[in-house]
Amino acid sequence: MELRQLITFRTVASTLNFSRAAEVLNYVPSNVTMQIKALEDELGVRLFDRLGKQLVLTTAGRRFLTQIQSVLDKLDEARSVVHDNENLIGTLTISANEVVCAYRLPAVFQLFRSRYPGVRLIFRSVPNQELKQALFEGAADVVFILDEPIRSSGLAVEPMVEETFRLFASPNHSLAKRTELQLEDFHGEVFLTNEKGCPYRTMFDRGFEKEGIDTITYLEFQSAEAIKQCAISEIGIAFLPEIVAEAEVERGELVALPWIIPDLHVYTQMSWHKDKWLSPIISSFIEAAREVIGVEVENGAQYKKVGLKK
Repeated sequence: MELRQLITFRTVASTLNFSRAAEVLNYVPSNVTMQIKALEDELGVRLFDRLGKQLVLTTAGRRFLTQIQSVLDKLDEARSVVHDNENLIGTLTISANEVVCAYRLPAVFQLFRSRYPGVRLIFRSVPNQELKQALFEGAADVVFILDEPIRSSGLAVEPMVEETFRLFASPNHSLAKRTELQLEDFHGEVFLTNEKGCPYRTMFDRGFEKEGIDTITYLEFQSAEAIKQCAISEIGIAFLPEIVAEAEVERGELVALPWIIPDLHVYTQMSWHKDKWLSPIISSFIEAAREVIGVEVENGAQYKKVGLKK
């Protein structure tokens, strides 16, 4: 078993794509495939399943990744000793859901890349409910989770921004011109939301049930962009973070309805495994995220910076 095979395996596990892993490692795709096959032959197990065009880790692959992560972390630590931190080199894997990726992270990536062009930055969009598992399995170095404040014995969690959620509708919607709404006004309406299992969808349901409404018509989506476009098309009322609809509200394509969803406290939270060695690369990225998102918060009155690290 060769060290380069372990590095290749970790990269493929992060990208779940042989061609993308080859690009990150400066290999040809056939070289990556050959290394993974040799590793699987030596271990006597399949590390990946090929489901059509989709590559997924097997149970054995997830266990193997967890075990070798500490070895590769030690290697990264040893390398950092002989390199100037101003000229960082290596690979960093970041995961987040669609909303955080599209509306919070681009400026962070831009700043980090401008400072450390030698670092290969890998990003994987992961459903919100799978992000913590990505840390435990070693599939990501840092993740950004949109959820209620998280308390975990195995993860370091840093709340960064309290995100405001609103109900949005087309300007032509029957409720759009109202300055005040009552619960009964929502009877018969269609709500455009994320699928069940999403943390803030659970809080949305809980808020209405608490107010005595338990029969709501939903159209469920995996994409915030799809929710937004359907609201613009007058299909229903969208439940979204305020940041997602800012541009459409400014252009007059959507309006925020005058309704505050009770007991809804959702934060963008940055997290990493508490036992993971924070290499100079990871530490530098964490600092860039604090710097960029902190500036966004200070310049936006609708956001609340949370000065708490758990």
